[in-house]
Amino acid sequence: LSADAPADNVPNVVGSYALNALDPTGEQYGGTLTITNGDQPNDYKFQWLISGGIQEGSGTLEGNQLTFTWNSLAGTDQVISGTGVYTVTVNGELHGTRTIDGVETPGQETAYPNPK
Repeated sequence: LSADAPADNVPNVVGSYALNALDPTGEQYGGTLTITNGDQPNDYKFQWLISGGIQEGSGTLEGNQLTFTWNSLAGTDQVISGTGVYTVTVNGELHGTRTIDGVETPGQETAYPNPK
């Protein structure tokens, strides 16, 4: 990962990402994260395509911190929800934690921008 982006000079986070992660139990998983613009400036919509299903969320960028809430879509393997926070790096990578409601330990996620 590159260095964390300065709060006043954060790369655009809209795009598609390759996701590498560890869930709260230490189980590895991967997938794709897509971030699109939300309804207001600095608001974003998220979609995770990971083993077991699709999860969606929304969040806000403040400085280099992207905070969000998320939930699994109906019909997926598990009905779960939670919160998370990613730090944006100077090269547009995302790294941080994602929690599952009712689980004490957060998972760790790193997302790498896919080439445009």
